[in-house]
Amino acid sequence: MPRVGILGTGAYVPEHEVTNEDLMRRVSDTTPEWIARKTLIEARRFAGPEQATSDLATAAARQALERAGVEAGRLDYLIVSTSTGDSPQPPTASLVQHALGAHRAASFDINVVCAGFVFGLALAQSLIAVRPDALVLVVAADVYSRILDFDDRRTAILFGDGAGAAVLGAVPEPYGLIDTELVTHGDAHDLIHVKAGGSRLPASAQTVADGDHFFRMNGRGVRDFVIAGVPPVLSGLLARAGITPEQVRHFVPHQANGMMIRELVEAAGLSSARTHLVLDRLGNTGSASAAIALDQAARDGEIKDDDLVLLAGFGGGMSVGATILRWYDHH
Repeated sequence: MPRVGILGTGAYVPEHEVTNEDLMRRVSDTTPEWIARKTLIEARRFAGPEQATSDLATAAARQALERAGVEAGRLDYLIVSTSTGDSPQPPTASLVQHALGAHRAASFDINVVCAGFVFGLALAQSLIAVRPDALVLVVAADVYSRILDFDDRRTAILFGDGAGAAVLGAVPEPYGLIDTELVTHGDAHDLIHVKAGGSRLPASAQTVADGDHFFRMNGRGVRDFVIAGVPPVLSGLLARAGITPEQVRHFVPHQANGMMIRELVEAAGLSSARTHLVLDRLGNTGSASAAIALDQAARDGEIKDDDLVLLAGFGGGMSVGATILRWYDHH
């Protein structure tokens, strides 16, 4: 089986910045200080009225392709992770494929909410295992600003819009993805949901009036799930790979909530790793968050060749994905 690694990363966030002060005018019973204290978030970006998820995804994808030195026409597969696609059909990936000119790439969406980027990396690795010469583009993109209820301060303060991407292909030993763990706890599916708009509860005047198309989350339940459920996944993955937490140089988690990430780092015994965060200025960008943080760290030169990097995503479903990789810097 070929070693599979990340050849290049990219990211895109919209220009429109929404600070805590701005948000205070839309969300009742909040102050900028309260938001920052609860979440460590100071600002986030919202997509412009003319922008949809595919637009953000395409911009991030172009960056990743450029950094990898790969032409869009050489891609064999294109995976888009999103829970806020442009529309129910067609897959957002087909729109991104068309915009990029990636005419050879078999393209499809996955929806694992905020765990989607890591699940996408695992899928890419599987595809390359079957076709060792394949090139796979994984894009994670979400536009949560369109489904937020600004009367619900528990969720409205957390989210922003953005996209991150990675090109994967064969890399020399000992680089690339070492091991991956994917877990789903369907019994906790009700912690995060958008109630209406599918076959169970189709869109109607009543579902709109009832606010059933808004994103809903049990914040306390999610925090308990993450702190109890994610550290065992991370420790099990590292143990199987024969890697100690102290050997991990970089931890790139889903950027859910700054306070929760602090708890997670401590609970997982990863205090010696560099935890990469972008949520202070970008908020929670859904499945894009870990991808954006990874791209930022790579572009800033903080991740060096041969460094061990631990990626972790967790989100609605409820699902957890984690992968440990040895960074390959071919530039």
